[in-house]
Amino acid sequence: MSWLSSSQGVVLTAYHPSGKDQALGGNHGKGGEEATTSRRYGQYTMNQEITKVIERPPFDRSGSQDSLDELSMEDYWTELENIKKSSENRQEDQEVVVVKEPDEGELEEEWLKEAGLSNLFGEAAGDPQESMVFLSTLTRTQAAAVQKRVETVSQTLRKKNKQYQVPDVRDIFAQQRGSKEREPPDGAESQSVRTDENKYQGKDDQASSLVVGGKELTPLVPEEAPASETDINLEVSFAEQAVNQKESSREKIQRSKGDDALLPSFRLPKDKTGTTKIGDLAPQDMKKVCHLALIELTALYDVLGVELKQLKAVKIKTKDSGLFCVPLTVLLEQDQKKVPGTRIPLIFQKLISRIEEGGLETEGLLRIPGAAVRIKNLCQELEAKFYEGTFNWESVKQHDAASLLKLFIRELPQPLLSVEYLKAFQAVQNLPTKKQQLQALNLLVILLPDANRDTLKALLEFLQRVVDNKEKNKMTVMNVAMVMAPNLFMYHTLGLKSSEQREFVMAAGIANIMHLLIKYQKLLWTIPKFIVNQVRKQNTENHRKDKKAMKKLLKKMAYDREKYEKQDKSANDADVPQGVIRVQAPHLSKVSMAIQLTEELRASDVLARFLSQESSGVAQTLKNGEVFLYEIGGNIGERCLDDDTYMKDLYQLNPNAEWVIKSKPS
Repeated sequence: MSWLSSSQGVVLTAYHPSGKDQALGGNHGKGGEEATTSRRYGQYTMNQEITKVIERPPFDRSGSQDSLDELSMEDYWTELENIKKSSENRQEDQEVVVVKEPDEGELEEEWLKEAGLSNLFGEAAGDPQESMVFLSTLTRTQAAAVQKRVETVSQTLRKKNKQYQVPDVRDIFAQQRGSKEREPPDGAESQSVRTDENKYQGKDDQASSLVVGGKELTPLVPEEAPASETDINLEVSFAEQAVNQKESSREKIQRSKGDDALLPSFRLPKDKTGTTKIGDLAPQDMKKVCHLALIELTALYDVLGVELKQLKAVKIKTKDSGLFCVPLTVLLEQDQKKVPGTRIPLIFQKLISRIEEGGLETEGLLRIPGAAVRIKNLCQELEAKFYEGTFNWESVKQHDAASLLKLFIRELPQPLLSVEYLKAFQAVQNLPTKKQQLQALNLLVILLPDANRDTLKALLEFLQRVVDNKEKNKMTVMNVAMVMAPNLFMYHTLGLKSSEQREFVMAAGIANIMHLLIKYQKLLWTIPKFIVNQVRKQNTENHRKDKKAMKKLLKKMAYDREKYEKQDKSANDADVPQGVIRVQAPHLSKVSMAIQLTEELRASDVLARFLSQESSGVAQTLKNGEVFLYEIGGNIGERCLDDDTYMKDLYQLNPNAEWVIKSKPS
């Protein structure tokens, strides 16, 4: 789907499964081929369908309010009614939604580009060596997902009689397999990562030798240690786990009802090499993580038989100033001129702050709307006075601020969950188990653009604070999910003709997804270890190839090889005995320290030793999260370590790393 917008209106181009291009703008009732849409400052709704309210029996909030709300959809439909009233007060020009079927292979071609594999086809197809290292790190299910899409693109390009070479998908994976057989492991760094990869992912030759053409995919799950039902295993590919996983009766109940009481307390088992959060890795490694996350998400959906609809946004002219209906990136550019380094729009932060100033114990918070006319007037006043600093926030009531916050989310030119992945977020409800739904959400959060992800995180943290006061505000996690779901997921109904039953199922599904996002948000910002391990392996293989190329070049130039190899050795090997690491802290009083590795030494212990050398005032400031221990180089670009990282275990995984204490970039 692509979003086209201008000052005169918006044209939404979407891919439709019918055989012909369609323009949605007429009567929705004729054959399901046309629907009416309207523009509300960036909000898109189905006039005849999405705003339609299903007849409901009288609803009593007294007594068992919590359980009754969670078993009904009352708050969801009420929120839709409120959105409709708000929209009527902000209605602008009518706009048309154009639904277009893509060319054959277009979606797969775009997918390969997003996965960093565009050089497997097109003009670069004759030299796919750059992707060979990447492909060698894939699991069986990941390789199957790539092969499936390469085959589709290859067939399409052949039909179009493209002039450039179109490699056979089997040849690509055969090159990758042959390359691995010719190049044995080189050095401790390579060996350490291979050992870790084989332990957690299974043999790589199995992953790369998978043949797709004409045969049913039957990848095998690696052997796993028995795990608790509530553990989220981040060491083995989610898709590999799903291959032989069977739904239990308890999981089916969880899926069907979505009641908070039935959701287990999923947790992440302790990892001695440290948990990696989004934001802990260097940009070059994070880019690799995103490529792998897309492939893993696709593999997971393929294994479970769920269609992954990845849509595309077309760059168009949008508002380049203001507060509402402005792209997140434009807002942040404006805001960073006033507050350098800010990652969340200032208006978004201020609205949350205003709600919290009124107290989170207010009954019906987020559910009770502000008056529609007053909200419209406040929007106009905010647009004129917010950046001037003359807006009177005392005039904004708490429920008004909550309505403005939801309006801000709805009126983003592109949805907070992104045009590209909104359908994939919606499809999470079709995955068989809660654990698999959570795994998919984890990958989708990783795939969001930085601005969307950071703003979503701020929203979910705020919603959790609201839920924490549920005893007084009567807003349980499901109540909050019911209210917020329409505001985040409305866009996905565009172009769909839906019956009341379909609307109800869809509403229940997206409310369940919203529920998971709120309840398990701390887990969702974690990068799975198996993906970090794949990045380590890619880096190791790339270093090894670069090193071989450099040695060959130096030999041709008659350089002293021994001199080069000596320089190539890590400083750790040169001046630190075995079992000891040298930690650098260039901005502290003690700039360097040799530390003996023990079984129990953690990253927090290393930090504590350095901070003990500082004055009491400086040490106290630094303890409040100003500085962190980093793993730099070796098989990783850069990684911020969590306090519970066991240094000896990590050293064994990456013996050529350097260890540096520094502050986190803003």
